Amino acid sequence: MYTIKNLSKCLMKRSYVSVLPKFRFSTQNFLIDPQFVKEYSPEKRKAPFGFNGLGELVYNRTYSRIKENGENEKWHETVERVVNGVHQMQKQWIKDHHLHWSEVKAQKSAQHMYDKIFNMKFLPPGRGLWAMGSSLTKDRKLFAALNNCAFVSTDTIENDPAGPFQFLMDASMLGVGVGFDMKGAGKIKVLKPNKTNEKVYVIPDTREGWVESVRYLIESYLKPKSPWYEFDYSQVRKAGEPIRGFGGVSSGPEPLKVLHESIQQCLEKSIDKPISVTNIVDVMNLIGRCVVAGNVRRTAEIAFGEHNSEEFINLKNYKLNPHRAAFGWTSNNSIFAEIGMDYSRAADLIQLNGEPGFAWLNNMRRYSRMDGSLSIDDKDLRVSGGNPCLEQSLESYELCCLVETFPFNHASFDEYLSTLKMAYKYAKTVTLGHTHWPQTNEVMRRNRRIGCSVSGVAQFIETRGIEELRKWLEGGYAAIKEYDQIYSEWFGVMNSRKMTSVKPSGTVSLLAGATPGVHFPESHFYIRRVRLGANSPWLLQLKNQGYPVEPAADAPNDTMVVEIPVSAGKDIRTTKEVSMWEQLRLAEFMQRHWADNQVSCTITFDPKTEGHQIKHALNYSQYHLKGISFLPRLETGAYKQMPYEEITETEYNIRNSKIKRDIQTKNSVKAHEEATPERFCDSTSCSV
Repeated sequence: MYTIKNLSKCLMKRSYVSVLPKFRFSTQNFLIDPQFVKEYSPEKRKAPFGFNGLGELVYNRTYSRIKENGENEKWHETVERVVNGVHQMQKQWIKDHHLHWSEVKAQKSAQHMYDKIFNMKFLPPGRGLWAMGSSLTKDRKLFAALNNCAFVSTDTIENDPAGPFQFLMDASMLGVGVGFDMKGAGKIKVLKPNKTNEKVYVIPDTREGWVESVRYLIESYLKPKSPWYEFDYSQVRKAGEPIRGFGGVSSGPEPLKVLHESIQQCLEKSIDKPISVTNIVDVMNLIGRCVVAGNVRRTAEIAFGEHNSEEFINLKNYKLNPHRAAFGWTSNNSIFAEIGMDYSRAADLIQLNGEPGFAWLNNMRRYSRMDGSLSIDDKDLRVSGGNPCLEQSLESYELCCLVETFPFNHASFDEYLSTLKMAYKYAKTVTLGHTHWPQTNEVMRRNRRIGCSVSGVAQFIETRGIEELRKWLEGGYAAIKEYDQIYSEWFGVMNSRKMTSVKPSGTVSLLAGATPGVHFPESHFYIRRVRLGANSPWLLQLKNQGYPVEPAADAPNDTMVVEIPVSAGKDIRTTKEVSMWEQLRLAEFMQRHWADNQVSCTITFDPKTEGHQIKHALNYSQYHLKGISFLPRLETGAYKQMPYEEITETEYNIRNSKIKRDIQTKNSVKAHEEATPERFCDSTSCSV
């Protein structure tokens, strides 16, 4: 078994503080030594982006912010911003609580973390790459934007009828994916609005203004004695104007107007009736559609319903619910499964469209790692759901921050241990940032929940074996527990309730050239399609380098699609070569040896040969997992411009030979394009 007894020796192998005597420390803000950062500039070393240029393109499109001089960040500058942001949060916390701060130790830690992120040994979540150390956190203190995902329950809807809907909208507009449940169904009645008590609300041109308007509208139907509001949209900026700080351009007031009208139509039909499952999901999904239209390119919601609720199970049956066809896509729907239930009905539905997913709430509450022993610890008895990709068990109003490590990118276990320390410190630091939601601060202070994840699992297994992975996971988990004891004491905060997860990943793993989470690649060679705005200055460079570029089929006037040939390697098996049963066993393996939170895994299956086995597989897996979802395998070319399309090795070689990666446009670093970050879980697996 690997241990951490040699960790200190491991950390001393490389000096990160050789230039400290020449650097004058800041007494206020934290700054990593600029001379150290200069050694990582493009003139001195190449950033190790993965997947044949795909990682670099994703970085430029998604995480490269505009600097004060109008130029876009380069990778070494993004890492500098992030590392400065982390250590400034630490410094501020220590100073505010009158604890001990050492600038020398902090500088060493910062340089160590910098090297790990630059070389993609670990990466913060996409939210962190984009927001950490920016004006959002430094000036506006929007620390909620550093988190990936959240959950809110409607169970106490009678106390604050609009609260869960308001939270979901506010969090979604900050880029946080939100799960929600149906516990509030039947607890209150939909009321006829009191239009004799009318007020006018001039909606401010802010996120808060949009959210407040929705609260007022919902309260007029659900909260007794609430006034009726007429909305004035005159202050909302016009369509096409830039959204400073959050990237992209404004959609104008129209999506908000449509949301207000749609919520009214939804609730008017239920006046004098108890609020229903359909009412709750409709309003949540309508909010999700508005957020998408409001220039957040994707939304991520997960709706949790009871396994025996026909109303919930039929929500995506658009023959029964034709009104939902326009917005039902905004959430993935999962059932709270119970041990010993009959999975036949759910298994039949999965073969049609891949839903519902499964969340075993009792397992989420009673277990940490499900290591095969009688290890019930009841650590999470307050948990009531999870985030959209279901790698985190969460209480109502709780947020989660995930960091991603890449064991495959490490030469030794000792090196991986030193990476885990930095990954842990990043995630723990994010829990120090207060949000603007009191309920969230209360639960996060109590739990300090984080999620240290692993990606490239398939690559590691195929090259080094599953027993070696088991040793790294077990030793790594022990190390994280020790780190948590040390740094929780230093910060003067609670130990983290849970610390490890397996996220599905997405754009972050693309940066590092890793397979996402526990998933195997779709094919050995494939085309990865990436969408860019039609006016994106990155298009010129991509065209010059020889990447095929064409208008998007669904938005030919304003969106372009870039095709990038990718090789996952011939030595790794693909989803077509890995059975449904093996994928389930791997998810269980990670839940046993690593994740004290959860494992997010979407099982790809062949509908013809494996579909009928799903109910049997669930009977076995219900004792070893906290959540799982399934996806029927699509044939290549099933629809135009698929994100992933399998190609032959010959076609890959032809396409790859036409790409000239050494060509750079002179103005490529002055693109003047604010990155628009991937929202929510940073995953194509859980986006809709």
